[in-house]
Amino acid sequence: MYHNATSFLFSTARRALAGEGVVTSLNRRTLWGVLVHQQRRFSSPPGLLRKFQEMAGDSGNPITRVLFCGLDFPGSHNYTREFLESYPFLKVDIAPLDDVPNFIADYDICVVKMMKLNSDIIAKASKLKLIMQFGVGLEGVDTNAATKHGIKVARIPSDATGNATSCAEMAIYLMLGLLRKQHEMEASVRQKRLGEPTGDTLLGKTVFIMGFGNIGMHLAKRLRPFDVRILATKRSWPSSTQNSCIYHASHDDLVDEKGSHQDILKFASRADIVVCCLVMNSETAGIVDKTFISSMKKGAHLINIARGGLLDYDAFFHHLKSGHLGGLGIDVAWTEPFDPDDPILKFPNVIITPHVAGVTEHSYRTMAKILGNVALQFHEGTTLSGIEIVN
Repeated sequence: MYHNATSFLFSTARRALAGEGVVTSLNRRTLWGVLVHQQRRFSSPPGLLRKFQEMAGDSGNPITRVLFCGLDFPGSHNYTREFLESYPFLKVDIAPLDDVPNFIADYDICVVKMMKLNSDIIAKASKLKLIMQFGVGLEGVDTNAATKHGIKVARIPSDATGNATSCAEMAIYLMLGLLRKQHEMEASVRQKRLGEPTGDTLLGKTVFIMGFGNIGMHLAKRLRPFDVRILATKRSWPSSTQNSCIYHASHDDLVDEKGSHQDILKFASRADIVVCCLVMNSETAGIVDKTFISSMKKGAHLINIARGGLLDYDAFFHHLKSGHLGGLGIDVAWTEPFDPDDPILKFPNVIITPHVAGVTEHSYRTMAKILGNVALQFHEGTTLSGIEIVN
């Protein structure tokens, strides 16, 4: 029994460290604890622990360790591992969200994903030098706490990775799904009905892009061929437009009418489709509230590809129920993962996707390459490139 148990554990440790099979999600420290317990229980030889220690890189050879927080968005860690598989001095691990506080002290780089990295967790990260997002959003990271502990916080800019393009395409997918009544079409197929429902087109519609950053710009570029009128708001525009809060653009511009935050209700009242592309922060949380949706045209559609917290749940539920809101297309939600029994999903004019707007082969492989190169640069002590450090 002893030999079988120790052989199994050693084999598990070896496979985990080599990145093989299902055990790749096991953490080095978890296996270490199991091996210590096994040694105490069966009086296993110290050599077993020493061998594991050597395999883990604790024998004096420098190892740079990268921790991915959470098992969701598997392409992020799978593609990064694939990119770094030929570099034995770089170890990539994945920990369930609840285990991150227990393990973070062992790592040099933390990839936060959807983790809420507060000051208490950051205080435990004694080795950590870099917190990164596999993408753009850093609202879950206490940047002030990271700065206090000498930890850099960074995002991967969306423009160069294809992430912004992927999100823009998803916004158009949701628009078309609502306009062509996706759920009713599925019902017609099941019931063998032809020629219904009667849908609508993007042609001639007015689209309000709220938050004209990288995603907004890529969206506007892709909407132009649909012959739509585009309104957009942004905190500040280039100096050429600062003399007027709103101006009418030439035919060559991406946006027909530009405005600032003060214009969101006015623009919402004129739009057939509102697309939320805002960054999530204390100023924008819940910005799409009852006042905002009430200001929208009756029957207009609302799209959110940014963050779920930008929308007030009670507000859009009420306006869906009353019929004022024509349709809701969201890739992000009030709680994630989504509750499949949420009453919102009972409305036929609601389309929800599982936070996959930026999850495409192109964008994820590009971001994995950037992250992998950052890990290499960190290990070699060279300047970090391809990322935006925010503190």
